Amino acid sequence: IATGLGEIFMYTVEAKPGARKDDGTPWSPMHLRTLHDWVVRPQLVTVPGVTEVNTVGGYQKEFHITPWPLKLEAYQLGLVDIITALKQNNANTGAGYIERSGEQYLVRVPGQAKTLEELRQIIITQRHGVSVRIGDVADVLIGNELRTGAATQNGTEVVLGTVFMLIGENSRTVSNAVAERLEYINASLPEGTFVRPAYNRTALVDRTIETVTKNLVEGALLVIVVLFILLGNIRAALITASVIPLAMLMTITGMVQNRVSGNLMSLGALDFGLIVDGAVIIIENCMRRLSEKQKQLGRLLSLEERFGLTSAATAEVIKPSLFGVLIITVVYIPIFALTGVEGKMFHPMAFTVVIALLSALILSLTFIPAAMAIFLSGKVNEKEPRIITGLRAVYRPLLNIALRWRLAVVSSAVGLVALTGVAATYLGAEFMPQLDEGDIAMHALRIPGTSLTQAIDMQTGLEARLRKFPEVEQVVAKIGTADIATDPMPPNVADTFILLKDRSEWPNPRKPKDSLVAEIEQAMLAIPGNKYEFTQPIEMRFNELIAGVRSDLAVKVFGDDLDVLLEVGKSIEAVIGGISGAADVRIEQATGLPLLSIHPDREALARFGLSINAIQDVISASISGQIAGQVFEGDRRFNIVVRMPDPLRDNVAAIRRLPISLPAALNKHDGTAPTLIPLSEVARIETNIGPNQISRENGKRRVVVTANVRDRDLGSFVQDVQSAVRSKVEVPPGYWVEYGGTFEQLISASNRLKIVVPLALLFIFALLFMLFGTVKDSLIVFTGVPLALTGGVAALYLRDMPFSISAAVGFIALSGVAVLNGVVMVSFIRSLLAKGLPLDEAIREGALMRLRPVLMTALVASLGFVPMALNVGAGAEVQRPLATVVIGGIISSTILTLFVLPALYRLFHREGEPLQQAIKEPTTDQKAPAPAE
Repeated sequence: IATGLGEIFMYTVEAKPGARKDDGTPWSPMHLRTLHDWVVRPQLVTVPGVTEVNTVGGYQKEFHITPWPLKLEAYQLGLVDIITALKQNNANTGAGYIERSGEQYLVRVPGQAKTLEELRQIIITQRHGVSVRIGDVADVLIGNELRTGAATQNGTEVVLGTVFMLIGENSRTVSNAVAERLEYINASLPEGTFVRPAYNRTALVDRTIETVTKNLVEGALLVIVVLFILLGNIRAALITASVIPLAMLMTITGMVQNRVSGNLMSLGALDFGLIVDGAVIIIENCMRRLSEKQKQLGRLLSLEERFGLTSAATAEVIKPSLFGVLIITVVYIPIFALTGVEGKMFHPMAFTVVIALLSALILSLTFIPAAMAIFLSGKVNEKEPRIITGLRAVYRPLLNIALRWRLAVVSSAVGLVALTGVAATYLGAEFMPQLDEGDIAMHALRIPGTSLTQAIDMQTGLEARLRKFPEVEQVVAKIGTADIATDPMPPNVADTFILLKDRSEWPNPRKPKDSLVAEIEQAMLAIPGNKYEFTQPIEMRFNELIAGVRSDLAVKVFGDDLDVLLEVGKSIEAVIGGISGAADVRIEQATGLPLLSIHPDREALARFGLSINAIQDVISASISGQIAGQVFEGDRRFNIVVRMPDPLRDNVAAIRRLPISLPAALNKHDGTAPTLIPLSEVARIETNIGPNQISRENGKRRVVVTANVRDRDLGSFVQDVQSAVRSKVEVPPGYWVEYGGTFEQLISASNRLKIVVPLALLFIFALLFMLFGTVKDSLIVFTGVPLALTGGVAALYLRDMPFSISAAVGFIALSGVAVLNGVVMVSFIRSLLAKGLPLDEAIREGALMRLRPVLMTALVASLGFVPMALNVGAGAEVQRPLATVVIGGIISSTILTLFVLPALYRLFHREGEPLQQAIKEPTTDQKAPAPAE
């Protein structure tokens, strides 16, 4: 009930230097682990949203019974005798109740051992009338578990806890709750001990939200400044700007009701320029009508007159405004068709943008006209700002040239679109830009078979070197497997989390993170015995969930024979290592694990009447230990484990002499027959090298070659790898190669978008046809889409950005904005034709008079994305391609709309042809405005 991305919080349990317990002894790793398991963890698992607290490091406390084989032989006893004695002499029993003098007494027979001495006194059997106790044949002591993992921090062993979040919860909320609970827990810990956070997902969330907030504030300010400049009326600009906070309140209400969190994707794609586009068109028309009416009457208008006039002015432009916003909304529908990882990432963004646009549309049709009528009570001078007058003076002669040479202009535009299509093939591709999490995850890999003790020694030396980097705040590592094997690893693998200081504390705050990673890698390579992979904490889990590996690319070789798989894998590893951009190339450690194999001799077992299971049980109990009961200390429970003494467990000769009880002589102690034989009598012991890891996928064995990609886009890198593997690697019959990694999501999303985007574009065309009633005019406006794409591709090319799903979403958003500009201009040209103006004059005057709204809608929409395109904060990498595409596309779309669209209209229309209308033109006293000269 947690996901692979559920590791949201890590903390350590530590003791201050020199701190001692109440009995005067120092705090050991075992005591700290006990403190964690019975004081810290129970309080954390009750935090709402927490589903598990996993522990690694320290030692679990155990009561060890370690019999000596020679003593067992002397008493003719086996391990099974000790285990049986412990189970029979370490239990509490209830015996019902009795009634006495009107009272009911519960009867209990306590028999559990509470101390080491009580365990020593447990009787195993009798020999010649003398009781043989556990203490006679075994050492009884406090011992450590046989652990499979450890944790280190800054070169010192620690107890490390990892908090897992319940699926569907909000990571920021849960992380904050865990941090607050840790502060409370600290107050309840013994003096000299404390709990310290090591990794907190909230830090990344806060940094990305800070980036989004900065983008939104700066974007809103830029939009408001443009409105002031281009509207030329402070009150009108303020009314337009008021749509931004009101639409945001409505949007946030929708997000809360639908449980959509505020995050990098949901809030990151909001553009206040798009939000005010519909309001701009309505406000500009209202200002013009109010100004005209005041001049006509020669006086100020009453409130009732202003209400009627703004209502009529809104009705005049309601259709283009309504259809424009609907078209922009429709283009976001394909995003809802995305599934899998890309769907989870972009659905919140699409939902938020659609809610924001619909909220702005409602405000534009209700709040804006009412506010204009109420607050524009004085004299309204619809005087154009000088900048618009100047731009119109420049635009007029250029427009005349475009109309005169319309065929050449249209041909040039078609050629530009074709050239852009060719250039797009050279962009490269990746699923998503790499988000800089601020921290580094480094995998340290040692040779298979490295012991946990050796791995800890190597890891502490490695961390001491890492701590010398001034940018590093602390280093935390998980070695091997934790208590709950959510992330099983052998002891020779360590997940090392390099937590960095804030950039302001770096010696050079402008140093690229890639440069720091390269410096760390260079320093680590100087330490012998290790291989490394560099990634990021969340990215590591993200890649694991996608492809089952922790790298950007996984080349998977499938087949039957492990040796053949390894041979093919090594060939692929060599090929990938020579490709530009390849980093951390390695084949998984599938072999090389030292094994101590104990092979039972079936004939010997038959002679002694023994089963293989009996041999396996004795070996398992002797070496790994067998739990034979528990000791209670209050509510704390500790296992009683029977196993060989540590000096003998590591001694192969001692293992050969392990006593095996014979079933026929178990109850015969008269000395006439042996009751025990050594293990060497019934088994052969040898050492060899075995498989370190056997991986299967979809029911088939596989070996994986992994690689990360640096200074290059993932898409072209994968293409080069596939080409090189096909030409240089020989794959035997019955074996095959597949490719995995984040690029799989790019392919999946691209294939889905190839279906739904054309459907959305078809729906846009249907809306245009509903608006204009003619295929010709609908197609003319629709040309804004390919014209806009030219700027988007050019912007990516100039900024050296590959194509990604983030950029694809930018192109989707761009197509709606591009069509909106065409709708504004063609609607006005058609209205002038309906009033009887000649074709050339209607096109010229329509283009000139719609210059201001076209420029305003384009400027506010593009400037709203400028902070997003230029920001360098956390998470900006994901937003940057989207903003770059929209800004570049709007620039090209606006320029081409102002020149190509009039030329197209003149090219495909003839003087005097009937005007088809799907929408009845307004019958109010609207008239064609005179040119503002």
